[in-house]
Amino acid sequence: MIRCLHEFRANFNRTLPLALTAMLFAAEAAATDSAAFIMYHRFGESAYPSTNITLAQFDAHLAELKSGPYTVLPVHEILAAMRAGKAMLDRTVGITIDDAYLSVFTQAWPRLKKAGLPFTLFVATQPIDNGSKNYMSWDQIRAMRDAGVTIGSQTETHLHMAQANEAQNRRDLQRSQDRFKAELGAAPILFAYPYGEASNAARKLVIEQGFVAAFGQHSGIADRTGNAFFIPRFAFNERYGAMPRFRQRVNALALPVTGIAPADPLIESSNPPAFGFTVDATVSKRGQLACYHSQFDKVTVQRLGSERFEIRFAAPLKRGQSRLNCTVPGPDKRYRWFGWQFYVK
Repeated sequence: MIRCLHEFRANFNRTLPLALTAMLFAAEAAATDSAAFIMYHRFGESAYPSTNITLAQFDAHLAELKSGPYTVLPVHEILAAMRAGKAMLDRTVGITIDDAYLSVFTQAWPRLKKAGLPFTLFVATQPIDNGSKNYMSWDQIRAMRDAGVTIGSQTETHLHMAQANEAQNRRDLQRSQDRFKAELGAAPILFAYPYGEASNAARKLVIEQGFVAAFGQHSGIADRTGNAFFIPRFAFNERYGAMPRFRQRVNALALPVTGIAPADPLIESSNPPAFGFTVDATVSKRGQLACYHSQFDKVTVQRLGSERFEIRFAAPLKRGQSRLNCTVPGPDKRYRWFGWQFYVK
């Protein structure tokens, strides 16, 4: 798109009306190499508020995506554009749903079809094989696949991969891929870590299984500087599904960082971790970086030089998962957002 705009301007800029020239510059400014991925689990299942979104909330989210300045694309198309270095429109959004609960089929899918919005469904195969209550069936998953829904994997048993050993993870991944091949005719190439819990060892096995990308459950905007096997997503449920929060997240901007250390989300020693990263020099206002942790609320941020930032925790991280969110004020009252998820055995 950008190349075409440059060629068009080079050939005709002298004769273009000023208004049209301004439109072309605006189109260039709207290009980005980042996207917001959002995630849901259950729909209209009030007995499970921590993973459920109310139907009224979900309807409002879809209305916002349809009427606002967003471009909702299939997840695999967004990832392919990032890998190829191709520009996307500002406020590009990808929709993901985890766990294949029955309410995805009965409530979410009809609404998404009516809105014409693509999405990816991540499936753990064992609950489907067992005919577990409130889960979809293979016939229903096939119907969605045949209608254009992308099916991704979430292991066989939905295990805690950062806690499990290599043999358990390898076996779980292989068995789930075998079941997908048997039921759908092909194995998925997109993966989501159960509970968003990853480790370097788990990521290595995911890559070995032939997946091209993997998602966590930490907040943030995905961009070219991020790890394709630990992609952030904004999660929504009843408590965290109000429209102001939704708008803030899908309008967020990437906070490009490099040099993340420690790079392994699994914390086995040196707890609390001396966590740090380098913010891209192109980010203005990086001196206003603020970070918050799910266990300590706001944490201490130390700036080393111009671009390096270190996070200091007041105490060791508790067992299990926890999340870090870091933001920098961006243009037009939008926030640049980077997130990370830790797991302590």
